[in-house]
Amino acid sequence: MATDTAIDVVMPQMGVSVSEGTITKWLKNEGEEVAADESLLEISTDKVDTEVPSPGSGVLLQILVPEGETVDVGTKLAVIGPAGSAPPAPAPAEPEAEAPAPETEPAPEPAPEPEPAPQAAAPAPTAAPAAPTDGATDGKTFVSPVVARIAAEHSVDVNAVPGTGRGGRVTKKDILNFIEQGPPPAPAAPEAPAETPAPAAPAPAEAPARAPAPAAPVAAQQGETLEPMNAMRKGIAEHMRRSLDTSAHVTSAIEVDMSQVVAIRSKLKNEYQSKFGVNPTYLIFVARAATETLLEYPWINGEIRGDQIVTRNYVNLGFAVELADGKGLIVPVVKNAEGLNLLGMARAVTDVAERARNKQLLPDDVQGGTFTITNPGGYGTFHGTPVISQPQAAILGTYAVVKRPWVVQDELGEDVIAIRPIMNLTLTYDHRLVDGALAGRFLRDLREKLEAWGEDKY
Repeated sequence: MATDTAIDVVMPQMGVSVSEGTITKWLKNEGEEVAADESLLEISTDKVDTEVPSPGSGVLLQILVPEGETVDVGTKLAVIGPAGSAPPAPAPAEPEAEAPAPETEPAPEPAPEPEPAPQAAAPAPTAAPAAPTDGATDGKTFVSPVVARIAAEHSVDVNAVPGTGRGGRVTKKDILNFIEQGPPPAPAAPEAPAETPAPAAPAPAEAPARAPAPAAPVAAQQGETLEPMNAMRKGIAEHMRRSLDTSAHVTSAIEVDMSQVVAIRSKLKNEYQSKFGVNPTYLIFVARAATETLLEYPWINGEIRGDQIVTRNYVNLGFAVELADGKGLIVPVVKNAEGLNLLGMARAVTDVAERARNKQLLPDDVQGGTFTITNPGGYGTFHGTPVISQPQAAILGTYAVVKRPWVVQDELGEDVIAIRPIMNLTLTYDHRLVDGALAGRFLRDLREKLEAWGEDKY
């Protein structure tokens, strides 16, 4: 629909826990025509990378937020005008017109103004600057769930964190910096000068010494190329590091004879692809069997919340999906996977994987997972130790199906060597909640379901 008036393009609300986003790329330049619902720009949050469609048809008159800048939800990003309109021309003359302003400088000449200087010595005005701290605290009464979760995990009082967001709101970056650097030691400085004015001079000299450290520039050596981390990669780095700091990671592995699965998959593959447009990969069979097994092991499908153990009667299954060129990893979630049969699982996994690669996911699509499956086996790997996606208790790794010599029993009950398609499965679990014996039984039962797969499980 063409617009007759200017339309503002704003940073969209990408979910209740998302309060800001980063402009990663403008897909249109100023002066270019854009159609309604056509992709206008790409944004990145700590949850997803996605494309933002144009709210109307017309001409992109003005881009207000450049690429690489992070702004709050609701911030005006650009203006779209009616078709045929032109971008506003810059007016450089106005800044020069402000030059005569110095003519007002003679105002400080009157003597009466210097006389009130004694008032500056009064402590009352200095008390006023302290008030913004309280004001910032009032502004921090609302924090995003991400900030609240990180604060709870590290036992941090959010009100003690200096906020740089709108109205003094504490952002994710604020609380992570606070945790890394610790609370500022500034309050102790005023007391020292009161008792001993002489030593007070060295104290300020030590405080600034800590500040220059983060500002160290990064220089490329010969043959190197520097590439800034985007918001998604920063989010992955923070999430993985926090997971290792939070959970006691242990990995157990098991070998599975996939002969039954291979046979049934061969029968279903043509039908699933021709009728439904989906491919029944080995991952789909593992996901279906894992969902059934998780209902029997609620702790592995649970989490630790404070000093409580959370269990569930449903399974929200997350799948690690690699983005183009290995530039990111995202975990979309199939909600209530326990209600899906094999075909339903194949459709759901195909859908979320395609939307993840096409940057069409919303933050709600990557939230609420209770258990995650990662599938590096698609590239031929046979073993790994994945990192748990917090606050979940475990993650399952599926690996390449490889033909190997395997000991089986013949019709007479004798042990013989046969060639079998074998898959390794790993379960990385949080040892604070899941013990090795429980993890072992889970893998055993999962293996039994896969090795005994029958036509009744379609």
